[in-house]
Amino acid sequence: MSLDLGRKVFFLYPPSVVRDELVSRLLEQEYEVYTLKDLGMMDRLLAIYPDSIVFANIDAGPSEQEWEQWIRGRLANPDLSMAGFGILTYNTDEELQRKYLMDIGIQCGFVKLKLGLDESTRILLATLQANEAKGRRKYVRASCAGDTVSGMNLREGPFNASGKIQDISVVGFSCILDPDPQFKKNTVLHDIQLKLRASLVKVEAVVFGTRVVEDRTQYIMLLAPRTDPAVRDKIRAYIQYALQAEIEDVATKGAKESKEAKAEQPVDAGQE
Repeated sequence: MSLDLGRKVFFLYPPSVVRDELVSRLLEQEYEVYTLKDLGMMDRLLAIYPDSIVFANIDAGPSEQEWEQWIRGRLANPDLSMAGFGILTYNTDEELQRKYLMDIGIQCGFVKLKLGLDESTRILLATLQANEAKGRRKYVRASCAGDTVSGMNLREGPFNASGKIQDISVVGFSCILDPDPQFKKNTVLHDIQLKLRASLVKVEAVVFGTRVVEDRTQYIMLLAPRTDPAVRDKIRAYIQYALQAEIEDVATKGAKESKEAKAEQPVDAGQE
């Protein structure tokens, strides 16, 4: 497990209260959170990110018996010894809780959603903290490299430039500008417009540094401390969109590569 990057947190078949509210609360605490409704996709992602934390909503999707079989199978897999599994449910059956915690041996808790949103959030945050889900990373950053819709415009005095956002967090972003303004470190920029898919936000930023990427200057920008919280909320919503799109793309590519590998396997001599 990388202590720098932290751990990915997945919610499988999340109920609406988790998907619409609880996930947002975890994002505000800078956890890298995803939602999925596909066990096959989850398995492919666990193969790539074997230290992930997975919370399964056993009230939806597969039957409870199938959930039990799936979780037991992953806990028994030595390649997933660093993964963590927890349960979400509205079921308050003490026997069910005892089975998952004591018999099956899940490591990340049995969260009873009937306790309410605040209590569920508290339990999940405590679980994620205990499992070092954030690592040493303070802020979740999303790559924008594959997003052809988003971008930025900048105006500083007589100078105008458009740009491609490379990655973004709620405290800053990196970008490549055209034309290159050759800004120096600590230059304060007062009029930047970020187009984050459907959202337009205006921000101020300071040039924190630069690096050369494929013969182009990439600028690292820090948002002004007085950035409106509503603006940061829009940035965080975009980060969640970008992360979710990226993880689904990773899983889809994994499925395609698996099919191609099977197709290339030679037919056994004993088969017609």
